[in-house]
Amino acid sequence: MRYTHVKILALSVLTLNILIADPVSVEGAEEIAEKSASAGAGDVAKKLANPVAAMISVPFQFNYRPNLGPHDGAEWLTNVQPVIPIDLNDEWNLISRTIIPLTNKYSVPTDSNRHTKVADIVQSAWLSPKEPTESGWIWGAGAAFLIPSGSEISAKKWGAGPTGLALKQDGPWTYGGLFNHIWDVGGSDIIGADGNVANKVNQTFMQPFLTYITPKAVTFALNTESTYDWERKQWTVPVNFTITKVVKVGSQIMSVGGGVTYWAEAPENGPEGLGIRILCTFIFPK
Repeated sequence: MRYTHVKILALSVLTLNILIADPVSVEGAEEIAEKSASAGAGDVAKKLANPVAAMISVPFQFNYRPNLGPHDGAEWLTNVQPVIPIDLNDEWNLISRTIIPLTNKYSVPTDSNRHTKVADIVQSAWLSPKEPTESGWIWGAGAAFLIPSGSEISAKKWGAGPTGLALKQDGPWTYGGLFNHIWDVGGSDIIGADGNVANKVNQTFMQPFLTYITPKAVTFALNTESTYDWERKQWTVPVNFTITKVVKVGSQIMSVGGGVTYWAEAPENGPEGLGIRILCTFIFPK
């Protein structure tokens, strides 16, 4: 009995010493848990800033484009952009990104006209190393394809061409660029009033980007999504600034936010001034 009392006393003293010596209070534990959650959200935000990260995501991008056409019409352009990484081996990933544009225009081209259509789809596939280069650069190279939607606003052309990207992630910063060039390779010809084919596709797309991620997983992003049409010799240059945050709704990880678009250059009767961009991305980490 005496031995039992001594043992209990010894365990009690040991427990008291641990409680006194342990610097992690309940409040401290909550702080550590919060920091751990922020670190996890920051890691997801960093992957979102990398187009060839090994993470499944489904972005929904809602763009309001004002001052279209002679009647100052407008358009809501919704881009659905699922990104799916495919594990090829220990060294390489194949990253698939599909852009499906849904347009809702009103007062374009006539004052009373309104329609909702699916525009042509762009499918990109990048072969990308799983590890950055020795200098820290991440890159991908592959092909981009134009798939006609068949709607009234389709170019009625199939297209293909090269695509590539390179970026570097340095602390909270991510910077780099993405490009593709697509030529038409088949489809129906539309003959214009001058007797020439009016729906030729010969376009270069360039997207330089810069992002900064805060410790709270808030991302500030600046980019342009510039297109040069070699057939019509004209630029389209929207400049986008957005703020997004990684959040968790139930068990679903998401990134939500929005920003503004300034149209630095656009074709005749194209969008002018400031537009709005709303972002919602569903994230499925591996």
